[in-house]
Amino acid sequence: MATSTQPAKASGSYRIGGDLRVDRLGYGAMQLTGPGVWGDPKDPAEAIRVLRRAYELGVTFIDTADSYGPFVSELLIREALHPYADDLVIATKAGLTRSGPDDWRPVGRPEYLRQQCELSLRHLGLDCIPLYQLHRVDAKVPLADQLGELALLRQEGKIRHIGLSQVSVEQIEAAREIVPIVSVQNLYNLADRGAEDVLAHCERHDLAFIPWFPIATGNLARPGGPLDAISTGHGATPAQLALAWLLRRSPVMLPIPGTSSVAHLEENVAAAEVELTDDEFEALAKAT
Repeated sequence: MATSTQPAKASGSYRIGGDLRVDRLGYGAMQLTGPGVWGDPKDPAEAIRVLRRAYELGVTFIDTADSYGPFVSELLIREALHPYADDLVIATKAGLTRSGPDDWRPVGRPEYLRQQCELSLRHLGLDCIPLYQLHRVDAKVPLADQLGELALLRQEGKIRHIGLSQVSVEQIEAAREIVPIVSVQNLYNLADRGAEDVLAHCERHDLAFIPWFPIATGNLARPGGPLDAISTGHGATPAQLALAWLLRRSPVMLPIPGTSSVAHLEENVAAAEVELTDDEFEALAKAT
């Protein structure tokens, strides 16, 4: 477990967009909702405790979305943490609609994105959203229309910075022709590194890379496997090693492991204090 009262601080810091300082190990708030990311959590009081405990542990970056619940996650964040501490950065997203549990449908019409931004401002209790992300690019709507609306919201002072989610290098380049982009949130973890080219692009341009589903370990955690062997030496869990590997992998990496349990949260955040040796890092990098 953690050796300090604020273990997240050991993950180091990064400035999103050059001016939003966050501690690199953040928290993803998707799992605070009901089954299928739909409806209220089974234990709302525990969800509030998780959010407050995250900040106590040094987490200063919380990522959510209007579609988590929908809006359940944002409302819980407001209940738990508003008025927000000066060093706490809340990021949210729009662009995926919900019609039931585990059902996600991209909608990027400008009027819809504007509506969702206004609702997120209200639900989170913010005058300006620090980082607002296009949750998915809608293939049915011109990218210039989708990001153009976010650019207008930024000009109006309702958004500070704009990010993208689940995009290719080509889409990032096209987006940056329309509006400044400061972050990319793609699927990436130790067992699934299909977004290596996107991570490399983010490093070249100093864009925050926010890996979702960050602690998937796959077969690497099997008995006798690479994670299992290294975890014994560190007294750490395979999930903690997977997070430690991500933090070492790139200085622009901002992992956001999520959970609905305080105990699991404390375990995840303690990963920031795990220091892999060069050989351990390379062994895990080559294992997939």
